[in-house]
Amino acid sequence: MAPSLLQAYRRRWWMAVTAVIENLLCSAVLLGWGSLLIMLKREGFYSHLCSVNESVSVPLGNSSNGELEWLSCVDQEEMLNLGFTIGSFLLSATTLPLGILMDRFGPRPIRLMGSSCFSLSCVIMAMSAYDPHNLSALIFLALSLNGFGGICLTFTSLTLPNMFGALSSTIMSLMIGSYASSAVTFLGVKLIYDAGVSFRVIMWMWAGLAGFVFLNCFLNWPTEGFPTPDEVDYSKIITLPELPSSAEKTDGEPLSQKNGDTRRSTEKLPNGSDSAPNATPFRRSVFSPIFLWSLVTMGMSQLRIIFFMGAMNKMLEFMVTRGVEHPSEQLLLEAEQKVSFYSSIFGTLQLLCLATCPLIGYIMDWKMKECEEEKTVGTEQSKQTTVPKRDRKIQKVTNAMRAFILTNVLLLAFGCCCLIDCLPLQILTFILHTMVRGFIHSCCGGLYAAVYPSNHFGTLTGLQSMISAVIALLQQPLFIAMVGTLKGDPYWINVGLIICSLAGFLLPGYLYYHRRQLLREKEARDKRGAEQEMQALNDGANGYKPHSNGLAAAEA
Repeated sequence: MAPSLLQAYRRRWWMAVTAVIENLLCSAVLLGWGSLLIMLKREGFYSHLCSVNESVSVPLGNSSNGELEWLSCVDQEEMLNLGFTIGSFLLSATTLPLGILMDRFGPRPIRLMGSSCFSLSCVIMAMSAYDPHNLSALIFLALSLNGFGGICLTFTSLTLPNMFGALSSTIMSLMIGSYASSAVTFLGVKLIYDAGVSFRVIMWMWAGLAGFVFLNCFLNWPTEGFPTPDEVDYSKIITLPELPSSAEKTDGEPLSQKNGDTRRSTEKLPNGSDSAPNATPFRRSVFSPIFLWSLVTMGMSQLRIIFFMGAMNKMLEFMVTRGVEHPSEQLLLEAEQKVSFYSSIFGTLQLLCLATCPLIGYIMDWKMKECEEEKTVGTEQSKQTTVPKRDRKIQKVTNAMRAFILTNVLLLAFGCCCLIDCLPLQILTFILHTMVRGFIHSCCGGLYAAVYPSNHFGTLTGLQSMISAVIALLQQPLFIAMVGTLKGDPYWINVGLIICSLAGFLLPGYLYYHRRQLLREKEARDKRGAEQEMQALNDGANGYKPHSNGLAAAEA
């Protein structure tokens, strides 16, 4: 039933459009935690941990009569936030093993498994909502499967741009943008929930929607991985009537149907197997200063982003109640309405990722066209090679440095806005949060692609995501400290996170130093080349012919 690579290439636009929609609906939806948290509290998850004297009441489900209510307390919020921490950890930490599995088996089985896990997470949430008093613990399993299934769908969709040639950067930005914008999905679910639709019905319907994702992958995604343009000429593949089977393929052909592996043509390798010993060892890439500094930058950025998502509702609530120990019912009602309103705004603004991700892509591709070398034109008498105006690697490092500087400045501005106790200003905070979340991953991916060998890119990206996810686990003790010791006041935690965010400027600082080194090396190469050219001209002017030895005269 699996289509061939040629059939998949013919359906590439259908696969790209559906992948964007599937990412929006089923990938990183867990990042819209603020809206989901409100629904879980109304459904009574972990409300049995609350006592009457230390709790507030929230309406039962989406009923408007107010006769039935669940209790809500700090213990409940800590348990639910722990579920979010585990789910968001899996959303980032599993990229390394997924990359290894996808290199081995291709994207098709990973995507099928991801859609199945996402559907199962919706089923578990629907079933646990029937008896939240006894089945609240299932929310941990549901959120874990939700995060794992979402990253499976996201990770596999990032291989699709290989089939789009010159449009690959645009398609890639749309994939990343749809992944980052998927946080808006739970806002849409909450609006449907507020309209009177049962939480259980919504989850059952969402599980069915994930089933369509499974079916689409089963019918349209090939067993092979999508080769890069360096490995396959996609402009010629469409002219073939059908790709030959693996038994008919010869060793000189670039494609292999076995296990989704893509075999490079020997013509595209510089020296065949002789070039392997000169390859950069993976250990050198891992322990390079650029990768180590990127771990600091990405880890702190991820912690900042995840902590704000998990604690946003409590921060907004504190701005309304001003930390009053025993607020009145009117103040509690006002706080609930404000939190619901601003969480809806936050969810809606996640769609900005679709617009901002191409912006950082434009910065990463700045003046790269001026670096493209033209093909060598040879004749019988002479060969002329045009020298590019800019060095490609230096320009990539320069663009990555500028992109990280911009992202870190936005992150600092975001942190400063969090310190200001003003509800309307939080809309600007939401915008900055959305931009940073969309920018940071594109910056890191572009930097790794510029500095490291292509065969290290996937593993380095997965390793960085896993380490960043481990650092982001600190958001749970920070949340406990905020709602416990600090009585809901996030001020000092935000101050500490701003100070830690300053470490993000160490990476662009080192990139500036690295760029200076590359410029010196380029100047030395150009100087040596000019000296050799001058020496050759002088030798020619003096009539020196190093290879004559009478052979030229004999041939003449």
